[in-house]
Amino acid sequence: MAKKLVNVSFVMPVLNEEHYLAQAVDSVFTQKLKGEMELVVALGPSKDLTNEVAKKLKRKYGAKLQLVHSTGLTSRSLNLAIEKSKYEVVLRVDAHSALPEGYAQLAVEILNQTGAANVGGMMVAKGKTDFQSAVAYGYNNRIGLGGGSFHIGGEAGPAETVYLGVFRKSALQEVGGFSESWVRGQDWELNQRLRAKGLVVWFDPRLQVDYFPRSNWESLAKQFFKTGMWRGALTRENPAGSSIRYWIPPILVMVTVFWFPIWIYLLAIGFVALRAMAITINQKLWLMVVLPTMHYGWGAGFWWGLFRGIKRP
Repeated sequence: MAKKLVNVSFVMPVLNEEHYLAQAVDSVFTQKLKGEMELVVALGPSKDLTNEVAKKLKRKYGAKLQLVHSTGLTSRSLNLAIEKSKYEVVLRVDAHSALPEGYAQLAVEILNQTGAANVGGMMVAKGKTDFQSAVAYGYNNRIGLGGGSFHIGGEAGPAETVYLGVFRKSALQEVGGFSESWVRGQDWELNQRLRAKGLVVWFDPRLQVDYFPRSNWESLAKQFFKTGMWRGALTRENPAGSSIRYWIPPILVMVTVFWFPIWIYLLAIGFVALRAMAITINQKLWLMVVLPTMHYGWGAGFWWGLFRGIKRP
């Protein structure tokens, strides 16, 4: 019988997160566990006050918070933090997120019950401004990101991939950790290697993490173009592992360029935005900008990555 998991190492890659880091770290240390815990923060070369915020948090939490320095590449930062961690459960935290009360203990219980190598749940996007709230609406609905279970929910069970991830460290070591040749999509790529080894990736909708998306149009557009580009490159290398939902935005780009006028699409987006529930009129107006940015940024990036590939680190 496998040894029951109890202790948890939280790992967090950080770059340019001065406005969100304290909230993310505080959410870790409010977790109540039956075992021991630690947090390893991998600091990239931030251009803002992130490192100063991290030092203040280190003084606040002492030995349970470990700071290590990294290149800023997410996969490298994660691998370094995992290497420095000392417990069998490795729980990934995003500096743009906040863990709800009870998240870590529930994740440990699911690991023990299922025997999975990785468990995870839903990314629940939230906004602090009208623009960010419109982006959050896009994240949380099929009309925005196409309906992956970790965005809109679903039944608990084996999954292709999950948000963030709560891992058995031994499973990460077995497959060699995160691939440092992928700047984005590294979680999806890692989960494919875990599954190829016969290990289980488990989704549970009870595991929900608050996520705060980009707060201005330029950063949102860049994020979605780059994410689409890396998804296209991943599909180029592993076409069999590409879900049909990844093709919806790139197909949308093609049909509105070569088949029917883009104003029909924009009219449909306006209709969807105005009928959106539980958001204000200002947020609905922003949604008319946000949804095309998501769709066309991701779709155009996908074609770029699919046909041209990407120079990887």
